[in-house]
Amino acid sequence: MENIKKETIGLDYWYQWQVPVCALIIVIPLIIAIRLIRKGNGLPLISSDLWIPSWRNLNPVFLLLFRASALISMSFTLYLTYLRLGRVFVFYFYTQWTFTLVTIYFALVTVISARGCFVYSKTSVPEIEDGEEISSRGKRRSIMKMKADFLEQFTQAIYQICGGASMLTDIVFWGLLVPFMLDEKFKLTMLISAMHSMNVVLLIIDSALNRQPFTWFGLNYFIVLSVTYVIFQWVLHACGFTWWPYPFLELATPWAPLWYLALALVHLPCYGIYILLNKAMVTIFSKMFPKAYVRSLDNVGAQFSEKKQT
Repeated sequence: MENIKKETIGLDYWYQWQVPVCALIIVIPLIIAIRLIRKGNGLPLISSDLWIPSWRNLNPVFLLLFRASALISMSFTLYLTYLRLGRVFVFYFYTQWTFTLVTIYFALVTVISARGCFVYSKTSVPEIEDGEEISSRGKRRSIMKMKADFLEQFTQAIYQICGGASMLTDIVFWGLLVPFMLDEKFKLTMLISAMHSMNVVLLIIDSALNRQPFTWFGLNYFIVLSVTYVIFQWVLHACGFTWWPYPFLELATPWAPLWYLALALVHLPCYGIYILLNKAMVTIFSKMFPKAYVRSLDNVGAQFSEKKQT
């Protein structure tokens, strides 16, 4: 990354009036988000929501295979990006943060799907306990109504971050950077295009297949990620880096507070778009395929139990 320069930045840069104003713009939402996260959303997450498909007669193994394929393709793309940018600079951009997080999500849900498929397959034969036969249907329904553990709740939080962050990354890139910043130094390549499309495309497909809830509470996690990235950039510049990966993060301009305020506000529509996409998919699929698309726990549980009994 020959564009990244490390030089001495004087204290005068940090004494500009824009700095404390921009700091307040990012710190206030961060404090609110952390407080809301600590309070909790009060919505229980069922373990099976993360690995049972929302489509009738679709085997959970299919969802497992899709997630494993997504993990492999995203990992390979991230590796190519690492080779192109080199070492730590691969994480200099918010895009790489988002892409890596989506990759981590697919890694976690692949493990959870594999575990779910394994546990579910072990209940295919009725068992005898204390002289009484316990039906496999009852055991399966019991497994599918188990409360999510820490790993599953953590994965759900990452899932919600990925939805908002992917939308933000791709909308800013295709709607702002590409139309107005393409020049000799910034050229659109296949790798760059993949980095700004694979994340949201694969995530939407996963959302169309799974039964995970996507609520407004996840906006708090999304805010924490974005503020962490901004703080990361500020720390780098305090250490001497002078080049901003995104021009709207530059503090040495009287327009900086407006850019930071706009950046903070844009999180709402970006996250809201993904929520609307989820609701639209549920509405459309439920109407177009009423017998094939199910979201109810009881309907899905009965469907898989009856299928395994035959």
